[in-house]
Amino acid sequence: MERRITDDLDKLKQVLPPHINRKLDELGRADDLLEVVLDLGRIPTARYITGEVLLSEHEVTRGELDAVVDGIGTFDADNRAGMERTLHRISAIRNRRHEVVGLTCRVGRRVRHD
Repeated sequence: MERRITDDLDKLKQVLPPHINRKLDELGRADDLLEVVLDLGRIPTARYITGEVLLSEHEVTRGELDAVVDGIGTFDADNRAGMERTLHRISAIRNRRHEVVGLTCRVGRRVRHD
């Protein structure tokens, strides 16, 4: 029996900033990627099975967060959003003014046993 994993990672990458995508491509560890964390004023990170990797030398900006939120769409009351036709889940952290100040973009995968 063969195990096949489908992750639609390209759909998630469509909403991430271009420099983050370039770094993820450079790392080339897509099968081990668990999530991408974008917190305002902090260095963006990728969480892999084996640990975290910094994705930039620069802190995440308000503009980058807003662009990702615009690309994702509507968040539910629990501050989570899914990406249509994928298993990816994005969790938002909001401040007291209800502004998004952090995003955790979890890679969803489908495992098939053929």
